[in-house]
Amino acid sequence: MTSGFYTDPSSGPAAWAAANPGDGRAAAIRDNIASRPMARWFGAWSGDIGAAVGSYVGAADAVDKLPVLIAYNIPGRDACGGHSGGGAGTPAAYQAWISAFASAIGSRPALVVIEPDSLGDFSCLSQAQIAERNGMLRGALTQFRDRAPNTWTYLDAGNPAWIGAATMAQHLDGAGAREAHGFSLNISNYFTTGENTAYGNAINSALSSTYGYTKPYVVDTSRNGNGSNGQWCNPGGRRIGAVSQTGGGGAEMLLWLKTPGESDGNCGVGGGSAAGQFLPEVAYKMIYGY
Repeated sequence: MTSGFYTDPSSGPAAWAAANPGDGRAAAIRDNIASRPMARWFGAWSGDIGAAVGSYVGAADAVDKLPVLIAYNIPGRDACGGHSGGGAGTPAAYQAWISAFASAIGSRPALVVIEPDSLGDFSCLSQAQIAERNGMLRGALTQFRDRAPNTWTYLDAGNPAWIGAATMAQHLDGAGAREAHGFSLNISNYFTTGENTAYGNAINSALSSTYGYTKPYVVDTSRNGNGSNGQWCNPGGRRIGAVSQTGGGGAEMLLWLKTPGESDGNCGVGGGSAAGQFLPEVAYKMIYGY
C-alpha cells in the first residue's frame, strides 16, 4: 500500500541536528539516525490525540510512506520500570483516547504498536489490575479493527530476558492477540535480532500448541547492534542496529521503534535526564558503538 517506511522530519535527532548545525556531531547524527525511518510515540504529551495522530499519518500518506506509531498511555504504564510511569487516569479515559487515536488514522495505512511493556508488567500488578488491563487492550484492538481497517496492530511481548515464552503466550492470548496482526519484541531494549527471533518463534510455538494460532512479530533493532550487556536503562557501549526493513531471520519486520539517543530515564549514561529526552552524546556514541 506504500512505497516504504516513513521518516519523521521532526524527530528528536532531526530537530537537534537542524538546531545545532555547527556541532561536530550533527552530521553523523543526521546521516545515521535522523534520516532513518523510526516510530513516533504518542501519549498524554501529544495533546489532542486525534489531531496529533491525524497530522502524522496524513504527512506519511502524502508521500506514500508507511508510518509506525506507538500508543503509550495505558493506566499504570511502566508499572515495573517506573521511569516512564503515567498514562490515562481511568479505563474510560483510555478507551476515549485510543478510540480517538484509531479514528484519526481512519482508512489510511499504518502500523501501530499498542502499549509497550503492558504485558511484561504483570508481575507488578494485582489480578484485578491484570484483568482490567486485558480489557483495555482487547478494547483497543476492537477500536483499530472498527475504525482503522488498514492498520496492522501489534501487542507488545517484551524481550527474551523478561518473561518465559509460554507465559508470554498466555499473556498475549488473554489480551486478545488473536485479533491483533502480530506482536512486537525488544522495544527500547538491546537484545540481538537472533535472540529475539528465537524468543518470538518460541512464543509462536506456545501459541500454536496451546491456543491453535500463531502471529507474525516485529523486532526493535534500533539499539541492538552490540547486543545487551544485561542492563536496560541507558547502558553504555551499545550500538544502532539494522535499519527498518521487511523480513529478518523469522521476523516479519525489523523496525526502529525506540529512537537511538533518547533516554531511558535518569540512569546509566543518561544520568540526570528524563525518559524520552534526546541526548546527542549518547546518540553519537551509539552510532559507533562506544
